Amino acid sequence: MTTVTDPAGQVTGMSEAELDDLRETVRSVCADAGGIASVRGLDEHSPGIDSELWDTLGRQVGLAALGLPEAVGGIGGLAEIAVVCEELGRTLAPVPLLSSTVLAGQVLAGCGTADAALAELAEGRVHALAVAAPDGAWRPEAVPVSVTWRGGVPVLDGTAPFVLDGADAEALVVAATGPEGVDLFLADPREPGVAVRRVSTLDLSRGQAVVTFSGARVRALTAGGEGTELVTRALDVSLVALAAEQLGGAQAALDMTVAHVRERTQFGRAIGSFQAVKHTCADMLLQVESARSAVVRAVRAAGSPDALAEAAAVAQSWCGEAFTSVAAECVQLHGGMGFTWEHDAHLYFRRAQSDAVLLGGTAHHRERLAGLLGW
Repeated sequence: MTTVTDPAGQVTGMSEAELDDLRETVRSVCADAGGIASVRGLDEHSPGIDSELWDTLGRQVGLAALGLPEAVGGIGGLAEIAVVCEELGRTLAPVPLLSSTVLAGQVLAGCGTADAALAELAEGRVHALAVAAPDGAWRPEAVPVSVTWRGGVPVLDGTAPFVLDGADAEALVVAATGPEGVDLFLADPREPGVAVRRVSTLDLSRGQAVVTFSGARVRALTAGGEGTELVTRALDVSLVALAAEQLGGAQAALDMTVAHVRERTQFGRAIGSFQAVKHTCADMLLQVESARSAVVRAVRAAGSPDALAEAAAVAQSWCGEAFTSVAAECVQLHGGMGFTWEHDAHLYFRRAQSDAVLLGGTAHHRERLAGLLGW
């Protein structure tokens, strides 16, 4: 395999054949783990992580290091991240790849002062990112945590309301506002002054936490207000990863629906032969393929930060709505069975609803897109 290294130190350049092999490896591991069954093993009292599956994917397969710098054993870039996230989205795999490897990992990779934390993350230890504003989006002007300096040591105060997998994290990467702007800090959730509270979620495979800082002593990762740009660029990669995951979930919901309407009969005919059902399935396919095009376009923009920002906003503007719509139609076309707890349709509906607001809703990304395009 011929590889190149981008400015952030990520190894890129897998061939199409190698990407296909990676896809098959992830699909096989998820299938061996029982596929969607791994989500059914969770309840409101369980963390949103299947530790055994993550040990296999993260440590043994090496996906915990996906998209990270070569110096810490990183493999691949945005294309590889998208392929893996799409496959994980197909089975709603409850693993912290998005929260730890992508969200926290991309931010840490940009800091240049977090080699030890990156090495731990690349080995599979869970790190979480606390940067969201009260509306769940990344808004540098509305960062809910502040930093002051006491005796030369940074101290954090405030509450981060949306921290993905925060209750299971061994380290927290936190954005905080100080005199010079937004900077980044590394916090230990076990230290005094840090309170982590797990919250109930619609999607049981997406653990969330509220993290409150009260005079918490932390380690500075950036200075001089560098955090804003670093988080923004890292989140562009994360938005594409989330879009790929939404694509995988939408494809799985479509496949499940098509299989059902082919087999379910009414009035002596498969319901898939009825015109109204055909039209609905065609609309679902159109949304899935459009989402796929948005993800492919975003992956191809990886070499240019400005192009990636625009493509990531487009991908999230489209893929969130596509997954939500396809998952809802999946429930409807399964009839009464689709509304039962025992069927898998509701699991995709829950993930779609959760993902749609995970890094800011569609309206937020369209507003950002308009700004990027100068509208």
